[in-house]
Amino acid sequence: MLRMSLLATLAFSLCQSAAQAQMSHHQHASEAACEEVDLRCASKVTPAFASDGTLWLAWMAGGRISVASSRDNGRSFSTPVQVTKEKLKLDWGPDARPQIVVDKHGGIALAFSIFRDKAFNGQVLATRSIDGGQSFAELRPITSSNESQRFATLGLDADGSVFAAWIDKRNRVPAQQEGRKYEGAGLFFSSSKDGGAVYAEARLASDNTCECCRLGLAFAGPGRPVVVFRNIFDGGVRDHAVMTFADPATPGEVRRVSNDDWQISACPHHGPSLSISPAGAYHVAWYTNGKARKGLFYARSQDEGRTFSDPIPLGRADRNPTRPYVLTGQHGATMVWKEFDGEKTSVNAMTSHDEGKSWSTPVTIATTTDTSDHPLLISDGQKTYLSWMTKADGYRLLPIGDGS
Repeated sequence: MLRMSLLATLAFSLCQSAAQAQMSHHQHASEAACEEVDLRCASKVTPAFASDGTLWLAWMAGGRISVASSRDNGRSFSTPVQVTKEKLKLDWGPDARPQIVVDKHGGIALAFSIFRDKAFNGQVLATRSIDGGQSFAELRPITSSNESQRFATLGLDADGSVFAAWIDKRNRVPAQQEGRKYEGAGLFFSSSKDGGAVYAEARLASDNTCECCRLGLAFAGPGRPVVVFRNIFDGGVRDHAVMTFADPATPGEVRRVSNDDWQISACPHHGPSLSISPAGAYHVAWYTNGKARKGLFYARSQDEGRTFSDPIPLGRADRNPTRPYVLTGQHGATMVWKEFDGEKTSVNAMTSHDEGKSWSTPVTIATTTDTSDHPLLISDGQKTYLSWMTKADGYRLLPIGDGS
Protein backbone atom coordinates (compact mmCIF):
# COMPACT_ATOMS: atom_id res chain seq x y z
CA MET A 1 0.00 0.00 0.00
CA LEU A 2 2.83 2.38 0.83
CA ARG A 3 4.49 1.80 -2.54
CA MET A 4 1.20 2.37 -4.39
CA SER A 5 0.66 5.60 -2.44
CA LEU A 6 4.17 6.80 -3.29
CA LEU A 7 3.63 5.88 -6.93
CA ALA A 8 0.35 7.77 -7.06
CA THR A 9 2.00 10.81 -5.53
CA LEU A 10 4.84 10.56 -8.02
CA ALA A 11 2.51 10.27 -11.01
CA PHE A 12 0.35 13.20 -9.83
CA SER A 13 3.39 15.38 -9.21
CA LEU A 14 4.83 14.59 -12.61
CA CYS A 15 1.59 15.21 -14.47
CA GLN A 16 1.28 18.61 -12.85
CA SER A 17 4.94 19.38 -13.48
CA ALA A 18 4.73 18.31 -17.12
CA ALA A 19 1.80 20.61 -17.75
CA GLN A 20 3.53 23.51 -16.06
CA ALA A 21 6.78 22.82 -17.87
CA GLN A 22 5.12 22.69 -21.28
CA MET A 23 3.65 26.14 -20.65
CA SER A 24 6.77 27.56 -19.02
CA HIS A 25 9.16 26.37 -21.71
CA HIS A 26 6.96 27.07 -24.70
CA GLN A 27 9.19 29.97 -25.60
CA HIS A 28 12.00 27.47 -26.25
CA ALA A 29 9.95 25.20 -28.51
CA SER A 30 10.99 24.61 -32.08
CA GLU A 31 8.57 23.14 -34.60
CA ALA A 32 11.11 23.16 -37.41
CA ALA A 33 14.78 22.41 -37.74
CA CYS A 34 17.01 25.43 -37.28
CA GLU A 35 20.69 26.27 -37.49
CA GLU A 36 20.76 29.06 -34.92
CA VAL A 37 22.70 28.90 -31.65
CA ASP A 38 19.59 29.33 -29.50
CA LEU A 39 18.49 26.75 -26.94
CA ARG A 40 15.40 26.00 -29.01
CA CYS A 41 17.70 24.66 -31.75
CA ALA A 42 19.83 22.51 -29.44
CA SER A 43 20.37 18.87 -30.24
CA LYS A 44 22.23 18.02 -26.99
CA VAL A 45 21.66 19.77 -23.67
CA THR A 46 23.63 18.97 -20.51
CA PRO A 47 22.51 20.35 -17.12
CA ALA A 48 24.37 21.06 -13.88
CA PHE A 49 23.20 22.57 -10.60
CA ALA A 50 25.46 24.98 -8.74
CA SER A 51 25.60 24.83 -4.94
CA ASP A 52 23.38 27.92 -4.71
CA GLY A 53 20.61 26.18 -6.68
CA THR A 54 21.31 27.88 -10.02
CA LEU A 55 20.66 25.61 -12.98
CA TRP A 56 23.27 25.74 -15.73
CA LEU A 57 22.83 24.36 -19.23
CA ALA A 58 25.49 23.69 -21.84
CA TRP A 59 24.23 22.89 -25.32
CA MET A 60 25.17 22.23 -28.93
CA ALA A 61 23.42 24.27 -31.63
CA GLY A 62 24.48 25.89 -34.88
CA GLY A 63 27.96 24.39 -34.66
CA ARG A 64 28.68 26.15 -31.36
CA ILE A 65 28.63 25.45 -27.63
CA SER A 66 26.58 27.87 -25.51
CA VAL A 67 25.70 28.16 -21.83
CA ALA A 68 22.95 29.88 -19.88
CA SER A 69 21.69 29.81 -16.30
CA SER A 70 18.32 29.79 -14.57
CA ARG A 71 17.43 30.77 -11.02
CA ASP A 72 13.83 29.55 -11.29
CA ASN A 73 14.34 25.88 -12.23
CA GLY A 74 14.29 26.46 -15.95
CA ARG A 75 11.28 28.73 -16.29
CA SER A 76 13.53 31.48 -17.62
CA PHE A 77 17.19 31.69 -18.59
CA SER A 78 19.93 34.29 -18.66
CA THR A 79 21.23 35.66 -21.95
CA PRO A 80 23.22 32.80 -23.50
CA VAL A 81 27.01 33.05 -23.64
CA GLN A 82 28.78 31.44 -26.57
CA VAL A 83 31.70 29.37 -25.38
CA THR A 84 32.95 28.87 -28.93
CA LYS A 85 33.47 31.98 -31.05
CA GLU A 86 33.38 30.26 -34.42
CA LYS A 87 31.43 27.41 -35.96
CA LEU A 88 33.08 24.06 -35.29
CA LYS A 89 32.62 20.51 -36.52
CA LEU A 90 31.10 19.37 -33.26
CA ASP A 91 30.98 15.66 -32.53
CA TRP A 92 27.38 14.77 -33.38
CA GLY A 93 27.65 11.11 -32.37
CA PRO A 94 24.59 9.74 -30.54
CA ASP A 95 26.54 9.44 -27.28
CA ALA A 96 28.51 12.70 -27.60
CA ARG A 97 27.49 15.80 -25.62
CA PRO A 98 29.08 18.81 -23.91
CA GLN A 99 30.17 18.27 -20.31
CA ILE A 100 29.75 20.87 -17.57
CA VAL A 101 30.53 21.02 -13.84
CA VAL A 102 30.14 23.99 -11.50
CA ASP A 103 32.21 24.30 -8.31
CA LYS A 104 31.16 25.87 -5.02
CA HIS A 105 32.78 29.19 -5.97
CA GLY A 106 30.83 29.44 -9.22
CA GLY A 107 33.72 28.35 -11.43
CA ILE A 108 32.60 26.42 -14.49
CA ALA A 109 34.57 23.70 -16.28
CA LEU A 110 33.49 22.63 -19.76
CA ALA A 111 34.62 19.96 -22.22
CA PHE A 112 33.34 18.75 -25.57
CA SER A 113 34.64 17.03 -28.68
CA ILE A 114 34.97 18.01 -32.31
CA PHE A 115 35.68 15.94 -35.41
CA ARG A 116 39.18 16.34 -36.86
CA ASP A 117 38.34 14.61 -40.15
CA LYS A 118 35.77 12.60 -42.10
CA ALA A 119 36.95 9.39 -40.46
CA PHE A 120 35.34 10.52 -37.17
CA ASN A 121 38.64 11.03 -35.40
CA GLY A 122 37.95 13.48 -32.62
CA GLN A 123 39.57 15.97 -30.28
CA VAL A 124 38.38 16.89 -26.80
CA LEU A 125 38.54 20.62 -26.06
CA ALA A 126 38.26 22.13 -22.59
CA THR A 127 37.74 25.57 -21.12
CA ARG A 128 36.87 27.31 -17.85
CA SER A 129 34.99 30.35 -16.61
CA ILE A 130 36.03 32.17 -13.44
CA ASP A 131 33.45 34.97 -13.66
CA GLY A 132 30.21 33.06 -13.24
CA GLY A 133 29.82 32.10 -16.87
CA GLN A 134 30.12 35.61 -18.30
CA SER A 135 33.18 34.61 -20.33
CA PHE A 136 35.30 31.54 -21.00
CA ALA A 137 39.03 31.04 -21.46
CA GLU A 138 40.53 30.12 -24.80
CA LEU A 139 39.78 26.55 -25.80
CA ARG A 140 42.58 24.06 -25.15
CA PRO A 141 42.95 20.37 -26.05
CA ILE A 142 42.50 18.26 -22.94
CA THR A 143 45.56 16.26 -24.00
CA SER A 144 48.51 16.95 -26.29
CA SER A 145 48.03 13.72 -28.23
CA ASN A 146 47.11 14.16 -31.89
CA GLU A 147 45.24 10.87 -32.01
CA SER A 148 41.48 10.62 -31.67
CA GLN A 149 39.70 11.44 -28.41
CA ARG A 150 35.93 11.32 -27.94
CA PHE A 151 33.17 10.88 -25.33
CA ALA A 152 34.76 12.85 -22.51
CA THR A 153 33.05 12.98 -19.15
CA LEU A 154 33.75 15.38 -16.28
CA GLY A 155 33.18 14.97 -12.56
CA LEU A 156 33.67 17.39 -9.68
CA ASP A 157 35.60 15.90 -6.77
CA ALA A 158 35.03 16.86 -3.15
CA ASP A 159 38.08 19.14 -3.07
CA GLY A 160 36.93 21.09 -6.14
CA SER A 161 39.30 19.40 -8.58
CA VAL A 162 37.91 18.15 -11.88
CA PHE A 163 38.31 14.52 -12.95
CA ALA A 164 38.08 13.75 -16.67
CA ALA A 165 37.89 10.46 -18.58
CA TRP A 166 37.53 9.82 -22.28
CA ILE A 167 38.02 7.29 -25.08
CA ASP A 168 41.40 7.65 -26.81
CA LYS A 169 43.01 5.92 -29.81
CA ARG A 170 46.67 6.88 -29.31
CA ASN A 171 47.75 3.25 -28.83
CA ARG A 172 46.32 2.14 -32.15
CA VAL A 173 49.20 3.22 -34.44
CA PRO A 174 52.07 1.84 -32.28
CA ALA A 175 50.27 -1.52 -32.12
CA GLN A 176 49.82 -1.61 -35.86
CA GLN A 177 53.46 -0.67 -36.43
CA GLU A 178 54.49 -3.60 -34.26
CA GLY A 179 52.19 -5.92 -36.18
CA ARG A 180 49.86 -6.44 -33.23
CA LYS A 181 46.10 -6.60 -33.53
CA TYR A 182 44.44 -3.65 -31.82
CA GLU A 183 40.74 -3.51 -31.03
CA GLY A 184 38.75 -0.49 -29.92
CA ALA A 185 40.49 2.28 -28.02
CA GLY A 186 41.88 3.13 -24.59
CA LEU A 187 40.15 4.55 -21.55
CA PHE A 188 42.29 7.58 -20.63
CA PHE A 189 41.96 9.97 -17.70
CA SER A 190 43.34 13.17 -16.23
CA SER A 191 42.51 15.68 -13.51
CA SER A 192 42.70 19.41 -13.00
CA LYS A 193 43.58 21.01 -9.67
CA ASP A 194 42.60 24.50 -10.85
CA GLY A 195 38.99 23.86 -11.74
CA GLY A 196 39.50 22.87 -15.36
CA ALA A 197 42.04 25.44 -16.52
CA VAL A 198 44.91 22.97 -16.95
CA TYR A 199 44.75 19.18 -16.95
CA ALA A 200 47.57 16.89 -15.89
CA GLU A 201 49.24 14.63 -18.43
CA ALA A 202 46.78 12.01 -19.65
CA ARG A 203 47.24 8.42 -18.51
CA LEU A 204 45.87 5.08 -19.63
CA ALA A 205 43.38 3.40 -17.31
CA SER A 206 42.54 0.42 -19.52
CA ASP A 207 43.19 -0.50 -23.14
CA ASN A 208 40.95 -2.18 -25.71
CA THR A 209 37.67 -0.64 -24.67
CA CYS A 210 34.75 0.05 -26.99
CA GLU A 211 35.57 3.19 -28.97
CA CYS A 212 32.14 4.70 -29.46
CA CYS A 213 30.05 4.77 -26.28
CA ARG A 214 29.58 7.33 -23.54
CA LEU A 215 31.15 6.73 -20.13
CA GLY A 216 29.41 6.72 -16.76
CA LEU A 217 31.25 8.56 -13.97
CA ALA A 218 30.58 8.87 -10.23
CA PHE A 219 32.56 9.04 -6.98
CA ALA A 220 32.78 6.31 -4.33
CA GLY A 221 34.10 8.95 -1.94
CA PRO A 222 36.43 11.96 -1.96
CA GLY A 223 39.26 11.34 -4.41
CA ARG A 224 37.82 8.01 -5.58
CA PRO A 225 36.35 8.31 -9.09
CA VAL A 226 34.53 5.33 -10.58
CA VAL A 227 34.03 4.81 -14.32
CA VAL A 228 31.68 2.37 -16.03
CA PHE A 229 32.35 1.66 -19.71
CA ARG A 230 31.74 -0.81 -22.50
CA ASN A 231 34.82 -3.00 -22.52
CA ILE A 232 36.09 -5.44 -25.15
CA PHE A 233 36.52 -8.82 -23.46
CA ASP A 234 38.05 -11.96 -24.98
CA GLY A 235 36.46 -13.01 -28.24
CA GLY A 236 35.39 -9.49 -29.15
CA VAL A 237 32.60 -9.44 -26.56
CA ARG A 238 31.54 -5.86 -25.79
CA ASP A 239 30.03 -6.06 -22.32
CA HIS A 240 30.19 -3.46 -19.57
CA ALA A 241 32.85 -3.09 -16.91
CA VAL A 242 33.46 -0.85 -13.93
CA MET A 243 36.72 0.56 -12.58
CA THR A 244 37.19 2.09 -9.12
CA PHE A 245 40.18 4.39 -8.72
CA ALA A 246 42.19 4.26 -5.50
CA ASP A 247 42.81 7.98 -6.02
CA PRO A 248 42.53 10.32 -9.03
CA ALA A 249 45.90 9.08 -10.36
CA THR A 250 45.57 5.34 -9.64
CA PRO A 251 43.15 3.24 -11.71
CA GLY A 252 41.84 -0.01 -10.27
CA GLU A 253 40.88 -3.39 -11.67
CA VAL A 254 38.52 -3.92 -14.59
CA ARG A 255 35.47 -5.62 -13.10
CA ARG A 256 32.69 -7.02 -15.26
CA VAL A 257 29.16 -5.76 -14.65
CA SER A 258 27.38 -8.64 -16.40
CA ASN A 259 27.93 -11.46 -18.89
CA ASP A 260 25.67 -10.42 -21.75
CA ASP A 261 27.90 -12.04 -24.40
CA TRP A 262 27.46 -9.32 -27.02
CA GLN A 263 30.01 -10.26 -29.65
CA ILE A 264 30.14 -7.44 -32.16
CA SER A 265 32.86 -5.72 -34.17
CA ALA A 266 30.91 -2.50 -34.62
CA CYS A 267 29.87 0.53 -32.61
CA PRO A 268 26.75 0.23 -30.43
CA HIS A 269 26.72 4.02 -29.74
CA HIS A 270 24.77 3.25 -26.57
CA GLY A 271 26.74 3.77 -23.36
CA PRO A 272 25.94 3.05 -19.70
CA SER A 273 24.89 5.10 -16.67
CA LEU A 274 26.36 4.94 -13.18
CA SER A 275 25.39 6.37 -9.82
CA ILE A 276 26.76 5.62 -6.34
CA SER A 277 24.45 6.01 -3.37
CA PRO A 278 25.41 7.70 -0.08
CA ALA A 279 25.62 4.18 1.39
CA GLY A 280 28.18 3.19 -1.25
CA ALA A 281 26.04 0.98 -3.49
CA TYR A 282 26.89 1.06 -7.20
CA HIS A 283 23.86 1.38 -9.51
CA VAL A 284 24.39 0.68 -13.22
CA ALA A 285 21.96 0.77 -16.15
CA TRP A 286 22.89 -0.23 -19.71
CA TYR A 287 21.86 -1.52 -23.12
CA THR A 288 22.93 -4.80 -24.71
CA ASN A 289 22.08 -6.96 -27.68
CA GLY A 290 23.98 -10.02 -26.50
CA LYS A 291 23.30 -13.71 -26.72
CA ALA A 292 22.51 -13.92 -23.02
CA ARG A 293 20.13 -10.95 -22.90
CA LYS A 294 18.83 -8.15 -25.10
CA GLY A 295 17.48 -4.71 -24.19
CA LEU A 296 17.90 -2.39 -21.21
CA PHE A 297 19.05 -3.74 -17.84
CA TYR A 298 19.92 -2.63 -14.32
CA ALA A 299 22.16 -4.17 -11.66
CA ARG A 300 23.65 -3.07 -8.36
CA SER A 301 26.82 -3.82 -6.42
CA GLN A 302 27.45 -3.46 -2.70
CA ASP A 303 31.14 -4.41 -2.81
CA GLU A 304 32.60 -1.71 -5.08
CA GLY A 305 31.87 -3.59 -8.27
CA ARG A 306 33.45 -6.91 -7.35
CA THR A 307 30.08 -8.59 -7.79
CA PHE A 308 26.76 -7.40 -9.19
CA SER A 309 23.18 -8.50 -8.67
CA ASP A 310 21.37 -10.40 -11.41
CA PRO A 311 20.39 -7.93 -14.15
CA ILE A 312 16.73 -6.92 -14.24
CA PRO A 313 15.13 -5.81 -17.55
CA LEU A 314 13.82 -2.29 -18.04
CA GLY A 315 10.94 -1.16 -20.23
CA ARG A 316 8.72 -2.86 -22.76
CA ALA A 317 10.63 -4.83 -25.36
CA ASP A 318 7.96 -4.08 -27.99
CA ARG A 319 8.56 -0.32 -27.57
CA ASN A 320 12.30 -0.24 -28.21
CA PRO A 321 13.47 0.97 -24.78
CA THR A 322 16.68 3.02 -25.03
CA ARG A 323 18.97 5.50 -23.22
CA PRO A 324 18.74 4.48 -19.55
CA TYR A 325 19.90 6.83 -16.81
CA VAL A 326 20.12 6.19 -13.06
CA LEU A 327 20.67 8.64 -10.20
CA THR A 328 20.77 8.11 -6.44
CA GLY A 329 20.53 10.52 -3.54
CA GLN A 330 19.52 10.90 0.08
CA HIS A 331 15.94 9.90 -0.71
CA GLY A 332 16.51 6.85 -2.90
CA ALA A 333 17.24 5.99 -6.52
CA THR A 334 15.52 6.96 -9.77
CA MET A 335 15.79 5.45 -13.24
CA VAL A 336 14.51 6.81 -16.54
CA TRP A 337 14.60 5.63 -20.16
CA LYS A 338 12.91 6.30 -23.50
CA GLU A 339 10.31 4.19 -25.31
CA PHE A 340 8.57 4.61 -28.69
CA ASP A 341 5.06 3.31 -29.35
CA GLY A 342 4.99 4.08 -33.06
CA GLU A 343 3.60 7.59 -32.65
CA LYS A 344 5.27 9.24 -29.69
CA THR A 345 8.38 8.94 -27.59
CA SER A 346 7.88 8.67 -23.84
CA VAL A 347 10.18 8.91 -20.85
CA ASN A 348 9.36 6.36 -18.19
CA ALA A 349 10.55 6.40 -14.60
CA MET A 350 10.92 4.04 -11.65
CA THR A 351 12.02 4.71 -8.09
CA SER A 352 13.60 2.61 -5.35
CA HIS A 353 13.93 3.25 -1.62
CA ASP A 354 15.89 0.12 -0.69
CA GLU A 355 19.16 0.49 -2.65
CA GLY A 356 17.70 -0.99 -5.82
CA LYS A 357 16.46 -4.25 -4.31
CA SER A 358 12.92 -3.39 -5.45
CA TRP A 359 11.50 -0.78 -7.80
CA SER A 360 8.14 0.95 -8.24
CA THR A 361 5.96 0.25 -11.26
CA PRO A 362 7.13 2.33 -14.25
CA VAL A 363 5.18 5.52 -14.98
CA THR A 364 5.30 7.77 -18.03
CA ILE A 365 6.49 11.23 -16.98
CA ALA A 366 6.92 13.01 -20.33
CA THR A 367 6.15 12.50 -24.03
CA THR A 368 6.97 14.11 -27.35
CA THR A 369 6.02 13.53 -30.97
CA ASP A 370 9.33 14.45 -32.61
CA THR A 371 13.05 13.87 -32.11
CA SER A 372 14.57 14.28 -28.67
CA ASP A 373 17.81 14.19 -26.71
CA HIS A 374 18.61 11.45 -24.17
CA PRO A 375 16.69 11.78 -20.90
CA LEU A 376 19.06 12.85 -18.11
CA LEU A 377 18.64 13.00 -14.34
CA ILE A 378 19.99 15.76 -12.13
CA SER A 379 19.68 16.68 -8.46
CA ASP A 380 19.92 19.97 -6.59
CA GLY A 381 20.63 18.08 -3.39
CA GLN A 382 16.97 17.98 -2.40
CA LYS A 383 14.98 16.88 -5.44
CA THR A 384 15.66 14.79 -8.50
CA TYR A 385 14.73 16.25 -11.89
CA LEU A 386 14.34 14.95 -15.42
CA SER A 387 16.26 17.11 -17.87
CA TRP A 388 15.02 16.53 -21.43
CA MET A 389 15.43 18.45 -24.66
CA THR A 390 12.83 17.85 -27.37
CA LYS A 391 12.46 19.33 -30.82
CA ALA A 392 8.68 19.79 -30.63
CA ASP A 393 8.33 20.93 -27.01
CA GLY A 394 11.67 22.53 -26.19
CA TYR A 395 13.61 22.08 -22.98
CA ARG A 396 11.94 20.57 -19.92
CA LEU A 397 13.06 20.31 -16.32
CA LEU A 398 10.55 18.14 -14.45
CA PRO A 399 10.76 17.35 -10.71
CA ILE A 400 10.37 13.67 -9.91
CA GLY A 401 8.54 13.11 -6.65
CA ASP A 402 8.51 15.44 -3.68
CA GLY A 403 12.00 14.68 -2.34
CA SER A 404 10.62 12.86 0.68
